[in-house]
Amino acid sequence: MNTNSNLYTVIYTTLVVVVVAALLSFVAMKLKPAQEANAQAETLRQMMSAAQIKPTDELYATRNADILQLYADNIGEAYTIGLDGEKNGTLSTEKGSIELMDKLKLQDKAIKAGGEVTLPVYVFRNGITVIPVYGAGLWGPVWGYVAFQQDCHTIAGAYFDHESETPGLGAKIKDEAWFREKFIGKTVEWGDQPAFRLEKNAETAGATNAVDAITGATMTSKGLNEALNVWFKAYENHLGLGAFFKALEEHAINEKED
Repeated sequence: MNTNSNLYTVIYTTLVVVVVAALLSFVAMKLKPAQEANAQAETLRQMMSAAQIKPTDELYATRNADILQLYADNIGEAYTIGLDGEKNGTLSTEKGSIELMDKLKLQDKAIKAGGEVTLPVYVFRNGITVIPVYGAGLWGPVWGYVAFQQDCHTIAGAYFDHESETPGLGAKIKDEAWFREKFIGKTVEWGDQPAFRLEKNAETAGATNAVDAITGATMTSKGLNEALNVWFKAYENHLGLGAFFKALEEHAINEKED
């Protein structure tokens, strides 16, 4: 075959493309289990950081297999709910078959459309309940996990992440421990609109359900604020009512003791 002909060029190019595509597909297939394991361990680290199981730095210094064991040892139960607050599924917590609802983008769309959802609830043995949040930042999605004390009203901890927020500005939602720590001890006011506020000078008036936005990261802060309130609203029938009935129960006990 004439190596200078157009036919030779087309055949040669086609063969190169096919071989390269096959190699990339093979590599992707081989790497997929490791990538999925890394993603699962990353999600567990974020949830356990919010739940105060261990300091964040320690969790990120722990290898994946030990993270799975740590989660299995500390999780009490995991299940899913609908917008009506009723349970509609369970999630395995065994080390060898841990199940997570981590496709948050699809759930976010369903929440906003008022459709059917399977929202995860993770209840740890230390009495802390963890839920996810998801929304849009400046350049891409932002998400995270918020942990509640047993009253389902007081925030025990939080962890936030992003896809492509600006380093030194919006990226601080993940990079700066002081930002996460600002949420500890704050409250979510179920039934109020908004239930929580993340905005400029939000803490000035002394509100317990507010955290100051990050200076210079207005759009990221607005995106995270919306994500928190959209997802808190979605969980309101479950956690909000839970907090109400727990308060009634405690009141009844106190009345009885008096």
